[in-house]
Amino acid sequence: MTRLTAHDLIDLVLDEGSWSSWDTPPSRAGVSDEYAAELAAAAERSGVDESVLTGEARLHGRRIGVLVGEFGFLAGSIGRAAADRIVAGIERATREGLPLVAAPVSGGTRMQEGTPAFVQMVRISAAVAAHRTAGLPYLVYLRHPTTGGVMASWGSLGHVTVAEPGALVGFLGPRVYEALYDRPFPEGVQTSENLYAHGIIDAVLPPEEIAEILDRALTTLMAAREGVAPVADPGEEDVPDVDTWDCVTRSRRPDRPGVRRLLRYAASEVVPLNGTGQGERDPGLLIALARFGEAPCVFLGQDRRGQTTDHPLGPEALREARRGMRLASELGLPLMTVIDTQGAALSADAENGGLAGEIARSLADLVTLDAPTLCLMLGEGNGGGALALLPADRVVAAQHAWLSPLPPEGASAIVHRDLDHAAEMARAQQVRAIDLHRRGIVDRIVAEKPDAADEPEEFCRRVGAVLEHELSALLASGPGSPEQRARRYA
Repeated sequence: MTRLTAHDLIDLVLDEGSWSSWDTPPSRAGVSDEYAAELAAAAERSGVDESVLTGEARLHGRRIGVLVGEFGFLAGSIGRAAADRIVAGIERATREGLPLVAAPVSGGTRMQEGTPAFVQMVRISAAVAAHRTAGLPYLVYLRHPTTGGVMASWGSLGHVTVAEPGALVGFLGPRVYEALYDRPFPEGVQTSENLYAHGIIDAVLPPEEIAEILDRALTTLMAAREGVAPVADPGEEDVPDVDTWDCVTRSRRPDRPGVRRLLRYAASEVVPLNGTGQGERDPGLLIALARFGEAPCVFLGQDRRGQTTDHPLGPEALREARRGMRLASELGLPLMTVIDTQGAALSADAENGGLAGEIARSLADLVTLDAPTLCLMLGEGNGGGALALLPADRVVAAQHAWLSPLPPEGASAIVHRDLDHAAEMARAQQVRAIDLHRRGIVDRIVAEKPDAADEPEEFCRRVGAVLEHELSALLASGPGSPEQRARRYA
């Protein structure tokens, strides 16, 4: 693998001629003659004075702060001087209100300095946390290799994290593992691709594509929150009083549009994210940064295509959703949830994974979230897995969407001990969007003409116009209180 130097990456990714260094010469006070000679030789070989460069630049015209690792300087290792530089760079970006892009490449802590260098992970992590607490984006591009204390601090704290294809990315360096345990580390574990498969990073992209994805992410993350021009209400249409069981059967049509077609036809920008960042992902949930018109949001959508008989919506999906909730809270972005599920998993794995607790925590997080919230009931709404994404400042529903404590067949089995009364149970339980609208649980209904599956593009665009209007209004009004959010269910 060809490894780009720090300056190579700066020239490739950032606007031409825009780089301005923040660095001052590092202090070498108190170092031994032998170590001083190593540092001087490293500077001579690499052409830089430390293992990290910090500065500012423009990315597609937008001013950003930048941290870039240099592997050529003592394998990108982090000693006290490098840590001082990183912390100073992060703190300057925070003071100046700049989004921060980090591109680490490192073997970890500098062994020549030992524990005094090792504990710098605490300072660096604290500086990143303060940057995030200030509501400023922190984006990470992991390069080959990124291991040890770098991976376990500023390499793993990104709002969005992308890695270089084929990169060695992990905590314990494989050479150290082999020396300690007298056997090689298992192949294929510490790779970008494996981290993506386990929901730890959001994407795997070559350096040539980083500028575009960073710009797209920042377009949403840095979108205006205040002074956003209101979007005209597209209006509401009368919807016919369709029979409840007809709504249920229509919502189950395999050709009914789901979240992917909604985003394709209705969103102006989509940057997919991936997993919890903590080793879990669920194909039944789609998490993304998105914009509808000019209105930005963190998007959490239950994906009907990703939910199968073999893999129904599990507790991992709700942990992934709660990552999105934290993003919205930190960055002050509206959160949009989409309900479209046959129901959460009913299995030993789901129980062992704490499904009930995840539903409870999702409900609590949504009710108390300090960001504006919007829910779209798009199709099926079965059980606690659907309810977990319902609480919001505003709730929009497709005409044939519905919400039920169990599939109607399950309710029939409990009450009548058969499946033959499913339609009757659905009617009795008031599951339709129109029923929920009458009770004040749903704020508005988007018409289907006569069925979303028969007009997928037109339906999605119609929904998108409503979502753009609702999001722009939420940006103006701000988040509701927990009391306001809970009141609609009284």
